[in-house]
Amino acid sequence: MSNDFTPPPMPSYGPPPVPPPPPPRKNRTVLVAVASAVVAAAVSAAVTAGVGGDDEAGPAPTVTVTETASVNGGDTPAAAEEAPAASEDTDDGVHALDETVTYESDVEVTLSGFERTVSSEYAMPEKTPYARFTVKVKNSGTKTLDTTLLTVNCSYGKDGRSSESVFDSDTGLDGTPQTKLLAGRSISVPWGCELPKGEKLIQIEVAPDFDSETAIFTGPVT
Repeated sequence: MSNDFTPPPMPSYGPPPVPPPPPPRKNRTVLVAVASAVVAAAVSAAVTAGVGGDDEAGPAPTVTVTETASVNGGDTPAAAEEAPAASEDTDDGVHALDETVTYESDVEVTLSGFERTVSSEYAMPEKTPYARFTVKVKNSGTKTLDTTLLTVNCSYGKDGRSSESVFDSDTGLDGTPQTKLLAGRSISVPWGCELPKGEKLIQIEVAPDFDSETAIFTGPVT
């Protein structure tokens, strides 16, 4: 009897198992986003540390907003419409009756002594209600002022009706002076302007000479 023994073959259990797939690669976009977030967080922390530290925070930057307006009558941008209008120069040449107007030449013009009266029968125009006042011109400049070029014109009422000047030598209403005003001196000129009894609002335009702008005084005369 033979002692050789051959074991029987192992039974087959199908094809060998498939090895697992390799792990997926990480998305480079995700890595970039994560890196950006880290950098942003670091910058934010540095800014916070700078503000909360011992050193004072620097001045905030100035932001300049430029408004664009249409030059052809088109629609104005909404931002420009909502922005407040720029302030304008309020000196429009109009002054109250009791104000003093000073020119660049240091010549001053003031009105005073307002009163209502009626012209005499020898005046021009005669027997006419008018407002009488004094025009004072002070020359604080360095040049001589020719007061023969002084002009005074009046109007009255809201409609701006022309007011005739009153001339009456007996009461000193002789019109424009016939002298020149030296530097450092002043002159007072009595004047009268027609003002009907039912009117109070008067406008008086004064120019000390031909080279000066006209100053407009306005207000009520009671």
